[in-house]
Amino acid sequence: MTTGADLAVAIWKVGGPHYIAVVFFLAALGSGSSNAQQVASQTDHPALQEGAKSHNQSRKTGLATAVASADSLSARDVKPARHGQSAVSKGPYYVDFRARTAASYGHAFVWYGKTSEKKVDVAGLHPAGDTTPYILGHLMWVPSETGASYGDLDVQYLTASYRVYLSEPDAQKVFAYIKHLQATSPLWNAETTNCTAFIGQIATFMGLKVPFHLQRPEDYVNELKALNGGRQTAQLASDH
Repeated sequence: MTTGADLAVAIWKVGGPHYIAVVFFLAALGSGSSNAQQVASQTDHPALQEGAKSHNQSRKTGLATAVASADSLSARDVKPARHGQSAVSKGPYYVDFRARTAASYGHAFVWYGKTSEKKVDVAGLHPAGDTTPYILGHLMWVPSETGASYGDLDVQYLTASYRVYLSEPDAQKVFAYIKHLQATSPLWNAETTNCTAFIGQIATFMGLKVPFHLQRPEDYVNELKALNGGRQTAQLASDH
């Protein structure tokens, strides 16, 4: 039996103006097409996230508590950064790589700001508009948005977090790069220019090792942390 994924690949290979008409035909099948329902149910677009329920609530609550506990450490609870030490001093600024639940496989984004302030800035790549761009974005590039989306500021949706601290001079460069990335990322695609690839570019700029981007946001953030040994500080190379 031909699946929706097989048909999408076939449409992609054929190319040309005709495949868009086929896509809208699939969308028009509505509730009568289980494949169309499967794609729509997987959407991580902000327009559908309002009805999404947090999965595995007890696990997320424990994670949120752990994050809050880590942030409550005082300066005397940690030691100066040295190779081989797991406890490091916090810097005055940070970038927090985060993943959250959604109606689909989730969403990856970053918080960034000053450690001593509650205010945070949010950056993440996701399709603009309603659910149609998201569905089309599995076959082609669609217009994107790069700011906060529904649920990005709500700790109850958090599934993974990896916070890295920066000095003030490095933070100025990283924050400027994030804003540049937001201004130069006009398109979203599920397989190429997606949310995990977006935060991976930020991590690379900070000198972190990054995993392959085609995986669930929660897994991506956890692997990003593991690849870097859980290090809590980053120092930019001199050429940045």
